Amino acid sequence: MARPGADAQPDGRGCCGSCGNYLTSAKFLLYVGHALSTWGDRMWHFAVSLFLVELYGNSLLLTAVYGLVVAGSVLLLGAIIGDWVDKNPRLKVAQMSLIVQNACVILCGILLMMVFLFKTELVALYQGWILTLCYILVITIANIANLASTATAITIQRDWVVVVAGDNRSRLADMNATIRRIDQLTNILAPMAVGQIMTFGSPVIGCGFISGWNLISMCVEYLLLWKVHQKTPALAHKASSKIEESELKRLNSPKEGESKPNEGVKLIEGKDINVFELQEEEVSCWSRMAEPFSTFRDGWVAYYNQPVFLAGLGLAFLYMTVLGFDCITTGYAYTQGLSGSTLSLLMGASAVTGIMGTVAFTWLRRRCGLVRTGIISGIAQLASLVFCVISVFMPGSPLDLSVSPFADISARLFESSPLPTMAPEAVVPETAFTTAMPLLANGSVFVNGTDLGTAPNPVPLVSVSLLFAGVIAARIGLWSFDLTVTQLLQENVIESERGIINGVQNSMNYLLDLLHFIMVILAPNPEAFGLLVLISVSFVAMGHIMYFRFAQKTLGNSVLRCCSREPKEDGDDPSPSDAPEVSSA
Repeated sequence: MARPGADAQPDGRGCCGSCGNYLTSAKFLLYVGHALSTWGDRMWHFAVSLFLVELYGNSLLLTAVYGLVVAGSVLLLGAIIGDWVDKNPRLKVAQMSLIVQNACVILCGILLMMVFLFKTELVALYQGWILTLCYILVITIANIANLASTATAITIQRDWVVVVAGDNRSRLADMNATIRRIDQLTNILAPMAVGQIMTFGSPVIGCGFISGWNLISMCVEYLLLWKVHQKTPALAHKASSKIEESELKRLNSPKEGESKPNEGVKLIEGKDINVFELQEEEVSCWSRMAEPFSTFRDGWVAYYNQPVFLAGLGLAFLYMTVLGFDCITTGYAYTQGLSGSTLSLLMGASAVTGIMGTVAFTWLRRRCGLVRTGIISGIAQLASLVFCVISVFMPGSPLDLSVSPFADISARLFESSPLPTMAPEAVVPETAFTTAMPLLANGSVFVNGTDLGTAPNPVPLVSVSLLFAGVIAARIGLWSFDLTVTQLLQENVIESERGIINGVQNSMNYLLDLLHFIMVILAPNPEAFGLLVLISVSFVAMGHIMYFRFAQKTLGNSVLRCCSREPKEDGDDPSPSDAPEVSSA
C-alpha cells in the first residue's frame, strides 16, 4: 500500500510543477501581455470618441475627422510600418512601438484633461484658435498611437506568436484562437469598465484613469516582452535574407563604381573629384527621399505575388459590410425600436458566438485541415447571413425602393443646424462616417425631424430580430474564417516579409472598411438600409468565392473532402496547404 501513496505524491508535485511551468512559460506571458495591451487599446478607442463628442458640443465632427485620419494613415503607411518591423530586431520593434503607443495615449489623456478643465479660457484666447490647435494635437497624437498599435499587433500577433509556437502548427492554431478569445472578451469588458468610470465620475476622471492605466500597463508589458524574449531564444535570431542581400548590394556597388572612376581620377583635377562626390551625394539623397514610395510599391507588389493573395483579399472583402456591431448597425437598431440595454445584451451574445468560432476553428482544423476549415467557415457564415437577407423583406423592414437613397445628401452635407444631443445610453460611433446615422436626443430617436422614439405605432420587430439573429450566428463562421486566413499568412509568408505583407493586409482591411462607410454616406436613409444589407452579403459572398478559388488551386478537385484521420500528436501538418493529404489519396 505504500507504493501507490509514493506514486501519488510525485504526481501531485508534478501537477503543481506543470501548472507553475505553464504560468511562467513564454506562451502564458505572451497572453498576459496581449490582454493588458488589448484592454488599454479598447478602453482608449471607446473613450476617445466620447471625449471628442463631449469637447465639440455634442457634435460628431471631431469623431468623424479622427476616424478618417486613422483609416487613411493605416491605408497609406501600413506597408511602410510592416517594412520597419521586418528590418529591425524583434525586441527593439516591440519595445519601441509599445513605448510610443502608450506615451501618446498618456500625452493625449493629459492634454484632454487640460482642455476639459480650461475650455472656457481656451475659447477666449485668440478667438478660439488655441482650442482648435488642441483639437489638432489630440487627433494627431491619437493617430500616432494607433499607428504604433498597428506595429505592435503585426509584431506580436503575426511574428512572435509563430516563433513561440515553433514548428508545431496545432500549437500555433491554439495560440491564435486564445488570442482571439482575449480580443473578444476585452472588446466587451473594457468599454463597459471605462464607461462606468465616466458615467459615475467625469470626463476628466476618465482621462486620468486611462493615462494612469497606460503608464502602469506600459511598464508591466515592457517587462513581459523582455521575459518572453529571454525564454524564447529563437526570437533573437531573425531571418533577414532579403535585408542581407540588399546590404551586400549597397556595400558592393560603391566598390564596383569606384574602380572605374578611380582609374581616371588621377588624370582629373581636384575640382572634378568634388563634382563627382556631389553627384554621388545627390543620388543618395534622392534615393532616401524615394525610399518610402518604393517601399509602399514593393509591399503591394509582394502582397499580390503571395500564394495566399486570394485568401487575404477574401478576408479584406469581409470588411465591406454593415452587418456588424458598429455605429451603423447600432444606429439602425435604434430606429427600429431597440433600446441600449437590449443592444448591450446582443453585443454580449455576439462575443459568445465569436468565442464559439475560435473553438470551432481549432476542432475543424484538426479534423479537416487548415484550408478546408476556411471553406466550411465561409459556408457557415453565408448560411447565417441568409437570415439577414430574409429580414430585408419581412414586416418591420423600412426598405422602400421608391425612395431615392441619395435624396437628402445635399441637405445633410450643407446642414448648418447643430446636431442633437446624444443620450447617455447611446453607443458612441467609432469611425469617420457617423454623421449619416440617426442620433438620439433625450432618449428618443430623430430621423429627418421625426421622433421615432415616441411614435404611436411601434415598428414590428420581426425584421430586426432576424437581422441580428443572422449577424450573431455569422460570428461563428466569421471568426473561424479570420483565424484560418491569419494562420495561412503566418505559415506561407517567409519570415523576412511577415511585417510588410501583414501591413499591406491591414491596409486592405482599412480600405474596404472605408468603402463601406462611404457606401453608408451615399445612402444614409433607413429606407436604404435593406439595400446596404444586400450589398454587404454580396461582398461577403465574393470574399468567400475568392477564398474558394484559392482553396481549389491549393487542394485541387477534392476541396471539401475532410481527412479521415487525425493529424500527428505533435500537431504538425504535412504541409501548410494540406496538399500532401490529397496526393496521398
